[in-house]
Amino acid sequence: MLGGVEVLGVPDAPLLVPLARARSLADTVVELGGTLSTTGNPLWPVAQIGTVPPPTDASSWQLTWQGWRGGVVPRHDARRLSDDAANPLAAAMAAAAAAAELFAWHASDHPMSGRRAAGFSLWNPGADWLAPDASEPELSYLPASLWLIGLGNLGQAFSWLLACLPYADRSKVELTLQDYDLIAASNDSTSLLSSLPLVGTKKTRVVASWLEAAGFKTALEERRFGPWTLRGPHDPAVAFCGVDNAPTRADLGTAKFELVVEAGLGAGPVGFRNFSLHTFPSSRRPDQIWRREAAGSAFDVSAMPAYSALRKSGLDTCGLAQLASRTVGVPFVGLIAAALAVSEPLRRLHGGSGVEIASGSALSLCDVECVRLPFSPYAFGHLPAL
Repeated sequence: MLGGVEVLGVPDAPLLVPLARARSLADTVVELGGTLSTTGNPLWPVAQIGTVPPPTDASSWQLTWQGWRGGVVPRHDARRLSDDAANPLAAAMAAAAAAAELFAWHASDHPMSGRRAAGFSLWNPGADWLAPDASEPELSYLPASLWLIGLGNLGQAFSWLLACLPYADRSKVELTLQDYDLIAASNDSTSLLSSLPLVGTKKTRVVASWLEAAGFKTALEERRFGPWTLRGPHDPAVAFCGVDNAPTRADLGTAKFELVVEAGLGAGPVGFRNFSLHTFPSSRRPDQIWRREAAGSAFDVSAMPAYSALRKSGLDTCGLAQLASRTVGVPFVGLIAAALAVSEPLRRLHGGSGVEIASGSALSLCDVECVRLPFSPYAFGHLPAL
């Protein structure tokens, strides 16, 4: 929201999750770029958190969550969940859904934005998130060790959400971080832990510093991921992958991980709000899904008006093709995809169903499609939740 975010009525309360160096909620809002205010702009839309007097004129959404479910309802919708502390990922999902609806409202690219409920169940993806679900368990177990491949939009969202989880002792959690790249100026607007002063710093160092400040243990792998990457006997058995290219994804099956959770974002000006999830082992190997010879078969957007204007301005064809092929990412889509991914080992730890494939869009969270599969009990190390 480049026009700014103003936050009203922030209490003088301690921060409950280590998402910032500040210790109070008010100081955290300022640290993360918001502005504390006492009066709202009547022309701005409103996202309501908690029980507050609703605005009379402005478009507004109520964030609400319960158990493993979270989302937003418009102000004319009286439905409300309990806003409990059972699973912090549900509150994060509500926040991401609010940002998605605000984005669609500003962009005017969906006729129902501002007029519909939008949310998601992390326990039962694809189910009605506002309906009671007696099968949702209390969050009791959390992964003890993880390997994060790719530390851009998705990798930083994985890290953000791991810090939200109620570990009794984060110093017992081992995280291996793998990326070879540097923070770029573009990461400032797409990735949760990036900012302009960090441009030129290795992504592994930035994310490790942030996670260690939150209490986690980290180990760094600063080579590219590929067929030469091999998990050792004492390395994490479970990997999260958030890279944006098919050749790297195709090699996920050769590193000897026991479980891989891969999240992806849509590409281009039409599909940038799309997200997907794959888990392995599954009915198909990674190299069967992401065939190297199919890497150039994406829809060609270079003839669209924006790219035609760039060509007329003098941008060469090579640069134009590279620009047109890049994945477009916005933080709220990455957060939705990451919440779905991080909830995968949590579901398996609590006896829920495994998801082989999931696909959806932040523009229509009620239409997520899933393929489920039977799986063995999670045997890759766990720690107790608070």
